[in-house]
Amino acid sequence: PYVLLLGTLFGTTLVGSRFSVGQFEPSTYIGLRLVLSTAGFGVIYLLRLGKRTWPKGKQIWKHASILGIFGTAIPMTGIVLSLQYLSSGLASILITISPAITVIMAHFFLSDEKLTQNKIGGGLLALSGAVMLAGLGESGLTDTHGSILGYILIMGAMVSSSTMTIYSRKYVQDLDTIDVSSIRIFVAALIVMPLSYLFVGFDLSQVNSQGVLALIYASIFGTFLGMLFSLYNIQHFGATAAVMSAYVIPVVATLTGVLLLDEQITLGIMGGMILILGGVGLLNKS
Repeated sequence: PYVLLLGTLFGTTLVGSRFSVGQFEPSTYIGLRLVLSTAGFGVIYLLRLGKRTWPKGKQIWKHASILGIFGTAIPMTGIVLSLQYLSSGLASILITISPAITVIMAHFFLSDEKLTQNKIGGGLLALSGAVMLAGLGESGLTDTHGSILGYILIMGAMVSSSTMTIYSRKYVQDLDTIDVSSIRIFVAALIVMPLSYLFVGFDLSQVNSQGVLALIYASIFGTFLGMLFSLYNIQHFGATAAVMSAYVIPVVATLTGVLLLDEQITLGIMGGMILILGGVGLLNKS
């Protein structure tokens, strides 16, 4: 149920983000999401829920800060920027490459998650689906041809995210989930929001009430709760099992994107999805 819920949260958040980049500057949108999510964690400590106090240990700040930069700020920025060139459905399909990247990296950095024939075959099959989509120039949008920049952004985000999945499994497994997540989001907000203001300013003149609601939804469900569930899954079920939410994300995002944002599903996209999910299926079987 945790995997199913996480996939649904991330899938619907992708669609909300795709809508929001039409109203917000992408970096402003990301920064506001992180700030609002940080406020959510702040409430937990302010009200001392569970008798919590703001974490102060050097180790937890070190590891959570690394996660905040490379596991949150960079992947979020890459994914949201890619939505300027790709549909939320196609982006969600490409995100399913994450398990393939993760299991390959886990072989080299985690002693308990070694490569098998199924993992190798699944990884290659999933990656071939992504290569096919890029080669066909699919975007999932009715009026835009797929840009290679969109693919580069989202693949870079997945490499960074997968690296931090391994890092979490190796160094953060025994640390408190809420404390790590709160520092992680706080550090990411501390980096993204000032840089966004410095380079693009802070213009909300194009934002309407629907944009505000999409931002709030993404902040609460995609960032605040999403980060908690993601880290919980990594700590309790392992790096490979944790990324299986990638099964759910493309189904949710593709269908929701078609219904709400007039995105399209082409034969090329369906072919790429079959290859990628088939590869992820082999990974899961192993």
